[in-house]
Amino acid sequence: MFSKSNLLATLVGAIVMFFLGYLIWGIATVDFFAEHTIVNTMKEVPNLGLIALGNLVGAFVLSTLYSKWARGHHSVSEGFQFGAWIGVFVGVGMGLIWYATAEWMDLTGHVVEAIIDIIFYGIIGAIIAVIYQKTAAKKD
Repeated sequence: MFSKSNLLATLVGAIVMFFLGYLIWGIATVDFFAEHTIVNTMKEVPNLGLIALGNLVGAFVLSTLYSKWARGHHSVSEGFQFGAWIGVFVGVGMGLIWYATAEWMDLTGHVVEAIIDIIFYGIIGAIIAVIYQKTAAKKD
């Protein structure tokens, strides 16, 4: 669980999650989601330290789960597929539950969020896979 591959994939994954997440949700889609938000519950100034910690924990969980998913077969496509399934869980599964239980966004917002989640986590999964591929013990 605390292998060199896992820890390095966690670190790189967390950094990419932090900055890619900021680019996606903090810059690129701000106006779109503002138009599809029903009740704005966002803080005026987010706690970047907690966001970084959340990304670190999330990347560690993704990296640990990926190591069990891949079973030693590491590739960008396997990593993207793994991450995309996580995105389906978060974006579609949890998104439907949030839409059914809260007045946060309209349906269009949730659908777009699901698509973004699938792509976002797919990219994170691919990056984790590349780190594992480059750092995995070589078999003779």
